[in-house]
Amino acid sequence: MKTVSQVMTALKKMGSDQTRKTFARHGAPENCFGVKVGDLKVIAKQIKGDQQLACDLYDTGNVDAMYLAGIVADGSKMSKKQLDNWAISAPWHMIAEYTVPGVANESPHSRELAMKWIKSRKPQVAAAGWTTYSGVVAIHPDDELDLKEVESLLKQIENSIDTMSNRVKYAMNGFVISVGGYVKPLAAQAKATAKKIGRVDVDVGDTACKIPLATEYIDKMEKTGRAFKKRKTMKC
Repeated sequence: MKTVSQVMTALKKMGSDQTRKTFARHGAPENCFGVKVGDLKVIAKQIKGDQQLACDLYDTGNVDAMYLAGIVADGSKMSKKQLDNWAISAPWHMIAEYTVPGVANESPHSRELAMKWIKSRKPQVAAAGWTTYSGVVAIHPDDELDLKEVESLLKQIENSIDTMSNRVKYAMNGFVISVGGYVKPLAAQAKATAKKIGRVDVDVGDTACKIPLATEYIDKMEKTGRAFKKRKTMKC
């Protein structure tokens, strides 16, 4: 299994109507086979290290192939332009908020790109930006972070979250949680922001998804001893 065509054939065989319908309820576009993430990881092991193949798979526009590309690709080997193109072309929030931040946070340009994307008028790109910056604060030591910038982003969320589209609100809420759970010097500020924004209202369509209450989530991280323990990666 070395070519895009061979991988796409394998993905199509692994897809199912049931999974495709589930993904569709979560907003997935029509260009989707409906492959479970666990099955994608099986293929990922077979093509691990093939950077060009990963990039070519992303370019297919098929969301199963794009998610697989994010598992396989090494973000540290990608240029700012490549990462920017991935964010801009993400057709679904699962790609924008998981695949793109996963590879972006392997790049030395993660913070720079996150700030650029946050300012985008395209909700999918802006959501990718907030989620990418959530990874920045979760991975990097506190003394490497621009704490003033992070604090200003918390203020921005307080002042604007109610006016944002669904996925941007979701990503902003996640950013507050990430700062509160991973950035010790700003934990108090994040908790204050979490309290001010309260429960964030996001339309999740015909799904059972629940939006985490930031105050409760941060508190849970502290009580379970997970607070301020930095992550190694944003890929899952």
